[in-house]
Amino acid sequence: MGVAEDARYDGVDCRPWGKFDQATLRVYSLLFHLIDVGAAAGVLWDRFLTPSQRAVISQGLNMPPEQARSVVCFLASMHDIGKLIPYFQALEPVAYGRLGQTLLADAGRVVHVPHARASMHVGLQLLGELGFAVGGNDSPAVRAAQCLGGHHGRFLQLDVDGAASAQRVDATLGGPAWQDLRRRYARLLWHLFGADAAPNRLSVEAAVLITGLTMVADRVASQRRYWVPNADTPSFGAAEHHSHARRQADEEVERLGLTRFALDRIPFTAAHAGLGEPTALQRSVMEELPHLAAERGSGVAVVTDAMGTGKSVAALEMARIFNEHCGTQGVMWLLPATAAADQAYEVLDRYVRAHQPEYAPVTLVHHHSDHNEAYTGRRLTPEDTTVLDGPPDAPFTDDQGNYGTDDETEYGPGTAGPDRWLRGRDNALLAQYTVSTTDQAQMAVLPVRHSALRMLALSGKTVVVDEAHALDPFSQLQLLRLLQWLGALNCPVVLLSATMPASTATELVRAYLSGAGRTGLNGVSFAPGYPGWLFADAATATAYRMPEPAQDEQRAAQRRTVRIRVRPVTYRRLGQAGRTVEAGERLAVIADALHPVIGRGGCAAVVCATVADAQDTYAYLRRIWTGPSEDLVLVHARVRGRRRQHTLEATRGRLGPSGPRPARRVVVTTSLLDVSLDIDVDLMVSDLASVARLLQRLGRLGRFTRLWTGQERRPVWWDRENSPALTVLAPVNTRGATALPPGWDTAEPAVALHETARLLPSLDKEPLVVPDDVQALVEHVHGVTSGFAAQTTRLQQMATAHQTRTRRQEQLSAVHLVPPAKRVSSLADLHRQHLTTAHAATRPGLLPRRLLPCYRSADGTLTLDAAGMLPLPDQEHFSPRHLRSILDHSLPVPAAWVARPLSARHQPPATWKQHPLLADIVLLPTDSVTREGEHRFGHHWLRMDEELGLQHRKQQ
Repeated sequence: MGVAEDARYDGVDCRPWGKFDQATLRVYSLLFHLIDVGAAAGVLWDRFLTPSQRAVISQGLNMPPEQARSVVCFLASMHDIGKLIPYFQALEPVAYGRLGQTLLADAGRVVHVPHARASMHVGLQLLGELGFAVGGNDSPAVRAAQCLGGHHGRFLQLDVDGAASAQRVDATLGGPAWQDLRRRYARLLWHLFGADAAPNRLSVEAAVLITGLTMVADRVASQRRYWVPNADTPSFGAAEHHSHARRQADEEVERLGLTRFALDRIPFTAAHAGLGEPTALQRSVMEELPHLAAERGSGVAVVTDAMGTGKSVAALEMARIFNEHCGTQGVMWLLPATAAADQAYEVLDRYVRAHQPEYAPVTLVHHHSDHNEAYTGRRLTPEDTTVLDGPPDAPFTDDQGNYGTDDETEYGPGTAGPDRWLRGRDNALLAQYTVSTTDQAQMAVLPVRHSALRMLALSGKTVVVDEAHALDPFSQLQLLRLLQWLGALNCPVVLLSATMPASTATELVRAYLSGAGRTGLNGVSFAPGYPGWLFADAATATAYRMPEPAQDEQRAAQRRTVRIRVRPVTYRRLGQAGRTVEAGERLAVIADALHPVIGRGGCAAVVCATVADAQDTYAYLRRIWTGPSEDLVLVHARVRGRRRQHTLEATRGRLGPSGPRPARRVVVTTSLLDVSLDIDVDLMVSDLASVARLLQRLGRLGRFTRLWTGQERRPVWWDRENSPALTVLAPVNTRGATALPPGWDTAEPAVALHETARLLPSLDKEPLVVPDDVQALVEHVHGVTSGFAAQTTRLQQMATAHQTRTRRQEQLSAVHLVPPAKRVSSLADLHRQHLTTAHAATRPGLLPRRLLPCYRSADGTLTLDAAGMLPLPDQEHFSPRHLRSILDHSLPVPAAWVARPLSARHQPPATWKQHPLLADIVLLPTDSVTREGEHRFGHHWLRMDEELGLQHRKQQ
């Protein structure tokens, strides 16, 4: 019987099942599910993939686009061919009993083979019969079969002469009747999706994108509300179902917000409301880059400029230009911190909505995005949540309120562990406009499940890496590998920084260009100049820099002076609340520096080296504070998520460019300020930090002075002529030498802190001119040519220790990195290690656990609030409201703090263990009556203070 006959109503056997609903005993035909996914892949090719992605796949298959589309749809439809084996069909007895006697009698010995691996093994033989060349790891049949096996998230190694050989497949995966039906299914799908020739090659890049597309198509077609109605309709043949599946997929892709759209061209002042005319740098980008992108195609750009001068706007204009000329659509904006991402989300959302599109979802992706009310309030509508809240089989309630299944278990409710629902919410990355923390993108080059989907989500847009300088060596190596992959995928990239050494810029650009196949660039510099921008195209690696006249104009327009005042201090913790603080101590000097604000009004920020120092500073200032309590604000990472979010939002609102500025406000914070808050303060005090961080902090000092020209927003003591001042606290010992307190060298290298301390006296003598003096200072401390290491023996020792630590971090990071695309032979090289998204480190030593401070009443009941009105949810299924309530009261802490075996009082309810967001939570209960709440975990003691946040101390 031929494929035409098999496509009819009474053609090929449709009884083998692909989906089963245990609650209603509905059975859905495997063949129809395969057709559903292939049809969804076709619609996604047309409406979701960008021209650049289609080009990468077509070139990788060595086929014209239409032929490539047919092959992609066919491969997507074949993803579950491994379900047509006795083991899988027997998993659900009700559905198994419906099979015909021929298949039942020919089942033979039932061997346990997961269906993803079975798809790869049986697929190899079927693909070979259809003309795919079978050979080594890079042969089309082997890579295509690995795409089938990788649709559940990990590429598997394929043993052509072993488990995937015809003899082993015939012996373990069903007899001749099963083999014949699989062959008929494959040929029927080949026919339905219009494939007429097998590709003679399949590149690594194309295979990754095809697999990612298959994952998305499978998620679309696997939604319960998607296939259940089809299971209830009268039976019809494969050809008729194929026509229905295309219409259904088209409607669903539209409903989920996966269709690409173009933003209309509007004037600059309309796109970026409130900013006025473009700066010289922005104007240069808008005038020079379009013809460069049109002539040379995709590439990598670098923008460096002083803090608060409009780099984000320049990046959005670059993204618009790249999208117009390079075949991409949308923006992926990556930032190093969640608070920075929250703020960028508001900027990107405003930008997109300014174009007044009919429908334009903008998503926010990080571990705490649910705390952002500006985001959750806009996106969490019944119609739009499916694609944004995780895989369709994730453990959330579906449209009918039923608990979902995990994507390894295609039958019944099952149980779902932490790895069954990606904490990074990878589906939200698929939106055309996305703001994310950098770690979510870094996971695309780590061997975690669904990394191919992350790469698919990244590659179709212009990727903007903000604060590109802010990563440590561990994370920087991952960013370099990501840039190599983006270069290989012909994806435009924009790198932004206010304090990037020339060597770092050159290294990042070279990584991108090497991924694009450009070599021999070791002696070439790709530093853009400061301020300035650079574009290097992927085709020729030719660098184009911002013209010098435009640079001079930008420098002159942004020029301002600031003063750095150095105050030597004696470091001592506050300790007991009643301790007398002596003159010269750090806390006393802070109070003295804040005297103008405390006595005469204004807004100030105190930036502390550690959370513990911020808590001490706030507690001491609270002791001497005479004004309203709300005028003194503490914000750091170790508070409950909801409180932190509210504090950040209020601070941005009151100290931002247009908010109702308070008469007096002092914000005590940590390095959270460096990349997170678009605010303006009249005075700033900072603990010793590296030059790069001090320059970042200077960006908040008098930030909106030009914007507020002619407005009375400054305090009476403000002296614009003598420049705003940053007071830097330099900790010294009794001999006057720099003495770093414990913990101050964990965030930054000690050698950078000491060298900055050495420079500070000279900076104290003359005002600092921004932007003119910035790059030289950055290069002096952070550049590879800096000579400070030779100044003293002590500095040499610290430099050596820093280099050793850097190499150790790079080696540790490299252990988990996937290889560059050009060095991949077998696709299984991308998943040699079995990491989960929960355990993949994107920064050294940061595998956080979530801590939930709570209260224990006299009768033992646990509640989220001290009043006992919000009991801890303890139930089998959690609604989004319950989950958000729990997460809003929790906070992340280093795993080492709670690494010891937990006692019963720290264990969450048993029902939480099956939920990926709750399984690792550690309870920190406080007695509601005695208020006793200090807990010991090995050497670590933790206590939640309602005002100061989580307090931590370590005993040796």
